[in-house]
Amino acid sequence: QVQLVESGGGLVQAGGSLRLSCAASGRTFNSYAMGWFRQAPGKEREFVAAINWYGARTSYSDSIKGRFTISRDNAKNTVYLQVNSLKPEDTAVYYCEARRKDGLADASYEYDYWGQGTQVTVSS
Repeated sequence: QVQLVESGGGLVQAGGSLRLSCAASGRTFNSYAMGWFRQAPGKEREFVAAINWYGARTSYSDSIKGRFTISRDNAKNTVYLQVNSLKPEDTAVYYCEARRKDGLADASYEYDYWGQGTQVTVSS
């Protein structure tokens, strides 16, 4: 089992940047593929980005491609989401999710664990 704790969210002006972090417990972090999802008020959770076990492969949703970058440091049991050129429509709670199966997945039901989320608010 793995526990996930997100951090790094906050209030930022449009055009600004943040780096979200997700720290995972356990000794087998490199056996989990990771994903970032977000959920805005009144909307369903949507896929943002995913990364495989060793970080060799990544995928992104079209809405954030070119602005966000997912990465991981297996030595630190941490996955990151660098978010640049933020827009008000990026405002949401951002969740980190983990799955035991390798590969890239863009649906939340394909993940086994998730954290409590970190709030990102972008002002215009």
